Amino acid sequence: MTSMQLSIARNPRIVHLVELLSYRELLRNFVARDLKVRYRNSVLGFLWCLVNPLLMMVVYTVVFTVLLKSNIERFPVFILIGILAWNLNSTALTGAAASIVSNAGLVMKVYFPRELLPLSVVLSNTVNFVLALVTLFGMVLVFQVHLGPSLLMLPVILLVQVIFCSGVAFLLSTLTVFYRDVEIITDTLMLAWFFLTPIFYRIEDVFPAYARILYIANPMASVIAAYRDVLYYGSWPALDFFSRTAVTAVVVFVAGYLFFNRFADRFAEEL
Repeated sequence: MTSMQLSIARNPRIVHLVELLSYRELLRNFVARDLKVRYRNSVLGFLWCLVNPLLMMVVYTVVFTVLLKSNIERFPVFILIGILAWNLNSTALTGAAASIVSNAGLVMKVYFPRELLPLSVVLSNTVNFVLALVTLFGMVLVFQVHLGPSLLMLPVILLVQVIFCSGVAFLLSTLTVFYRDVEIITDTLMLAWFFLTPIFYRIEDVFPAYARILYIANPMASVIAAYRDVLYYGSWPALDFFSRTAVTAVVVFVAGYLFFNRFADRFAEEL
């Protein structure tokens, strides 16, 4: 083994990443647990993944097409794409913010990579998103939306969103351990973020002069635009536009992960 290989093997961050991979079965169990807890004692169970976004779509469609007279064609499909992408972001981040605190007993008694807790919340909500795509594709058929080869980009867009959400989840879960108010503040910030994200409108229609700046400043706006390119317009996302979003997601993930690991050793004593 060369000196370079030895230095890499002894690097604590590399060692930690290898250890994290060895706990992948525990991560799977955490994800399964989160899914079971969410739908425990509910009559419809996992069917809520399909029904809930459909009900939200109906409400928003009535409000914005009947009452506010939106001129967006095939509005139910347009808004359902935004709702599904936003629900993944919102539920993942609000759940991840409390993921360490709500598992305080486990964190203080058992050793395992703490990253698994916020990651499991993000991944369980990703599973919900994938299941809810059944509803979306049903609406695509009903409204005869043409889907082209660009549909192959759907897993890539989802991966970028998961990477971005995971980075923010690391940040929020860490801050909540030291400042419990963060969990409450997160709910308020998510509401503001919701209205600043083009879920039921197009940025170009509302903020035509600032559209480019808002897409850059709000990664979720870019992610939803990419979903709509594929699932609504049947086109490929602009390469430069989507590449910038992907780079932003990776930067957020790395920054959040480093921040999380910087303080992970202090979680037990703070809890």
